[in-house]
Amino acid sequence: MPELPEVEVVRRGLERWVAHRTVADVEVLHPRAIRRHPAGADDFAHALKGHRVGTPSRRGKYLWLPLEDSGQAILAHLGMSGQLLIQPHEAPAEKHLRIRVRFADALGTELRFVDQRTFGGLSLHDTSPDGLPDVIAHIARDPLDPLFDDEAFHLALRRKRTTIKRALLDQSLISGVGNIYADEALWRARVHYERPTATFTRPRTAELLGHIRDVMNAALAVGGTSFDSLYVNINGESGYFDRSLDAYGREGLPCRRCATPVRRRPWMNRSSYFCPTCQRAPRTRVAAGPADRG
Repeated sequence: MPELPEVEVVRRGLERWVAHRTVADVEVLHPRAIRRHPAGADDFAHALKGHRVGTPSRRGKYLWLPLEDSGQAILAHLGMSGQLLIQPHEAPAEKHLRIRVRFADALGTELRFVDQRTFGGLSLHDTSPDGLPDVIAHIARDPLDPLFDDEAFHLALRRKRTTIKRALLDQSLISGVGNIYADEALWRARVHYERPTATFTRPRTAELLGHIRDVMNAALAVGGTSFDSLYVNINGESGYFDRSLDAYGREGLPCRRCATPVRRRPWMNRSSYFCPTCQRAPRTRVAAGPADRG
């Protein structure tokens, strides 16, 4: 699933090509693509026609298009394979095209939602006073947000009584961090993914946040991480931060710091990648708890 850098790359493209354009027509080609809009395809299309799209926004992994002349926003769920593409009107339809949005101008381009696995979709929601779609109002700010509160995060981390990777994937605590960038930041910080959050001092939390921000900014600079053709930006291009990964996906390869082979361990229906020398396992463990909320 795309994490913060990948979603931000898409958001920036949408800001350039979609912001301040008025919707002329919406075509829903697959009902699953609007299943989070209970009123159905016709209502979704009718509700968007004639409305002007504002500046695309993001919090963590969540992306939405506010409507300038209403208190609503289009929330985009990219899922595992969702793509928001800008295409010329005359471009052939993609095999897995699910929704097409045309605009009332002469630019000759349209917004397409393409989704091979149909786990994603678009939906229309009322917005909260601070502009978030109401269904994600509980999502925490992400570490690249200027208003992210480092001290509040540290205090909440200490109270969690869980392990650090679980905490990083808890979107109500800190948003935007997923499996890939959690492993990368923990490798940079030399922290094992099972380290108890109660052991973190303020300097250690600050160091980890610094690594999270550094790895995300580095990924942003090269368009995010693409392991296959399913994640692309709005022009259909893949990111290439996967070439710079230090931990994730490098099982058996030498650690770039100490040359110890990187290990992979099953973790919450995912995998965790780490260096057993640089990231020593903690002596004490805490009980497993829920993660990835939101």
